[in-house]
Amino acid sequence: MAISVIGNREMAHMTDSPIRKRLAMAGALLFFVGMLTGLWAAATLTGTVVVGIPRLALVAHLNALLGGLWLLAVAWSFEFLHYSDRGLRRLAIGVGIPAWSNWLVTLFASFLGVTGLTYTGNRANDVIAFLLQALVVVPTLIACAFWVWGFRERR
Repeated sequence: MAISVIGNREMAHMTDSPIRKRLAMAGALLFFVGMLTGLWAAATLTGTVVVGIPRLALVAHLNALLGGLWLLAVAWSFEFLHYSDRGLRRLAIGVGIPAWSNWLVTLFASFLGVTGLTYTGNRANDVIAFLLQALVVVPTLIACAFWVWGFRERR
């Protein structure tokens, strides 16, 4: 484990952290899943498979790619964050669940042909809207706030 001096205290670099490695692996896997989802997007956008809103397959594809990159970015930033292993584990879970959920819920929406961007009274759409809010939007805002908070200077 490499040691560096930050301010007046020593901080171990998180280069060999199992939490960091698992989060980076989850990001790489989500990116790969996004690439596979690109096949679904191509099938819907070319009309090979007919769905209600073909662009949602593209959205699921992009959500997985961007979510994977987000997880990799958070894993990369571990050495700059002022959290204990317990805090880093919570952050990893806090960013991992919404990143994967964003892909999965949007993929389901692409099969159902609903966006879930607002409540419409359509049961399928409203379920997707609820899942997006409960598993993606609110958790992402909270996780991002804690990610940013971790960069603050300790006093």
